[in-house]
Amino acid sequence: MSQCDELLALLMEAVKQQAAPGGEEKQIPVGVSNRHVHLSQSDLDRLFGPGHTLEKMKDLSQPGQYACKETVTVCGPKGVIEKVRILGPVRSQTQVEILAADCFKLGVKAPIRLSGDLDGTPGVTLVGPKGSVQTEKGVMIAQRHIHMHPKDAEKFGVHDGQWVDLQVDGLRGGVLKNTVIRVTGESALECHVDTEEANALGLGPASSVRIV
Repeated sequence: MSQCDELLALLMEAVKQQAAPGGEEKQIPVGVSNRHVHLSQSDLDRLFGPGHTLEKMKDLSQPGQYACKETVTVCGPKGVIEKVRILGPVRSQTQVEILAADCFKLGVKAPIRLSGDLDGTPGVTLVGPKGSVQTEKGVMIAQRHIHMHPKDAEKFGVHDGQWVDLQVDGLRGGVLKNTVIRVTGESALECHVDTEEANALGLGPASSVRIV
């Protein structure tokens, strides 16, 4: 090995050591989310008929969560988006997560929020096969976040509610600032970004990121 190669090897090792103490890079798998809807049971009944039960299409990465076969049409003051997927199970409040570009098509001003933070968000009309619902609030653009189990949080040295920056490698990579840590005992390790963020940085289902 030449002196140049030795220096390059030492430099690469130093970068690895900085990226993750102990010599192991702590990679976080990426999950890419498209627009979707979470429904309350009362709104589900209005849209699909009383007593309707969501039909699972496939499980999602977070335990207990799944994509449903049912879809709805989301209607705003300026336009509509058809066949928006419902995610289960039902929740206490209806929540509509859209993309930034969808705001222009629908004619709504959706803020960037974490799931469940509905105060001050706009509403839309949802249309299903059995009826429609005019929501008073719940439309948002999802704040990027990382789901973690408490053991993962201990491993990474972070805590619930902490804001961190993420390094994205690759030709279209960069740094994703303002990513929120969400820690629960039911969470599986995964960073959630929406399709717009994923496309901009070249991220896909097989991608991973790391905290910097």
